[in-house]
Amino acid sequence: MANERLRGAIVEQRMTLDQVAEELEVSTKTVERWVTTGRIPYQRHRLAAATLLKREVSYLWPSERVVAEVTESSSAEIVKVYPYRAAVPQGLWPQLYAKATQHFDVLVYSGFWLTEDPAFLRVVREKAADGVPVRFMLGEPSSPQVAQRGEDEGIGTSMGAKIRNALVNYRPFFRLPGVEFRLHSTTLYNSIYRADTELLVNPHVYGVGAWGAPLLHLQRVPGGELADTYLESIERVWEEARPISSPTDC
Repeated sequence: MANERLRGAIVEQRMTLDQVAEELEVSTKTVERWVTTGRIPYQRHRLAAATLLKREVSYLWPSERVVAEVTESSSAEIVKVYPYRAAVPQGLWPQLYAKATQHFDVLVYSGFWLTEDPAFLRVVREKAADGVPVRFMLGEPSSPQVAQRGEDEGIGTSMGAKIRNALVNYRPFFRLPGVEFRLHSTTLYNSIYRADTELLVNPHVYGVGAWGAPLLHLQRVPGGELADTYLESIERVWEEARPISSPTDC
């Protein structure tokens, strides 16, 4: 049976079978068999093809065997699970971001507690000086989504105030090259802290402040798709968020 998902992904990328074969260092006949007969490639070729075509492995090859392999790899991405954020060693955030060489992202509604952590603030300055792009995504204080999250946590309008206070604390960073701030109006289901391919994911739970909700420490593993789900979410929020150049822009 032909693999129409694979064929469609190749077409979407405006590539030919020859081009795919060249990129993956296989023969054109091999790629053609993957498409026309549904033959499943070796894992290394599946991973390379998924990266090249910007699709998940389990989407391109939704067989039970491939899905089982992806599930196993995704399980390996879980470094540790904490029952609530307050149980996480405070030093984990600066330690995580100190490893960043390409990506330094903070996706939250307010994340106010981080703005009072001297070690974290020091790492921001150091990474900016090293040329690492630093991206802060905070909630739009006056948005319905922020208001709703305030109600969900039981703090009402204080959520918007916390965001504004966080931005004031970040004021010195607005002048640093490579540090960007954007405000989003999304219904945020998780706070996500990213350093390259390592993530801290703090789910939002109705009726519970983020400090009391679980936290997942993830490390992306080739072939896994758990971390990618959150990495892609960060990019979607960033693309839709509103850039600001001062704490007063909100």
